[in-house]
Amino acid sequence: MKNFLFSLLTLSLLTATAATAQTTASPTVAGPVATTPSDRFMLQNGEVVLVQGKRMTPLNKNVLLSNGTKINYKSGIVELPGGKITTLKEGDYVRPNGDIVFATPASAAQARGDNSVPANTTFTQYVDPRSGSAPMETRLAEMNSQISLMAEKIQLLNQKISLLSTNAQRPTDTAALDRQIQAIDAKLK
Repeated sequence: MKNFLFSLLTLSLLTATAATAQTTASPTVAGPVATTPSDRFMLQNGEVVLVQGKRMTPLNKNVLLSNGTKINYKSGIVELPGGKITTLKEGDYVRPNGDIVFATPASAAQARGDNSVPANTTFTQYVDPRSGSAPMETRLAEMNSQISLMAEKIQLLNQKISLLSTNAQRPTDTAALDRQIQAIDAKLK
């Protein structure tokens, strides 16, 4: 009986030691992480860091976002709430709402299972067509001019409405107002 109790005690100590070793060996999921919408969890130098503004904070625990997205801080593996799993590449990041932003077309293609995109492919630079060589003051002057023309058109339309509503019994000639309105429309184009 004594040997049996000793064996049982040894077995329970070994089980407790193994359970403790298992929980300390695998990274635990972090509790709530204080973030703002502009923060991101980025893969940098092979590990996930929390980027807040320009400050980078290394993580020491896996992250569970409020929408259920899980991020492994060591490997960059991201598990989405629906069960889809993807691995972040260098420069890819996850927003606090769970959206993933890919740093290169190749990492985006690989996430959707397309390996035909070369690794050195880059995104083309987006150029706002409104931000040509004209300085801001010129664009503002053009906008102010259009606003003035629209105000003038509204005034002419109000005059036309007034003429048409006061002379309901006999037709009113609004041809002059119509020509002025058409001229303003031509300037607005």
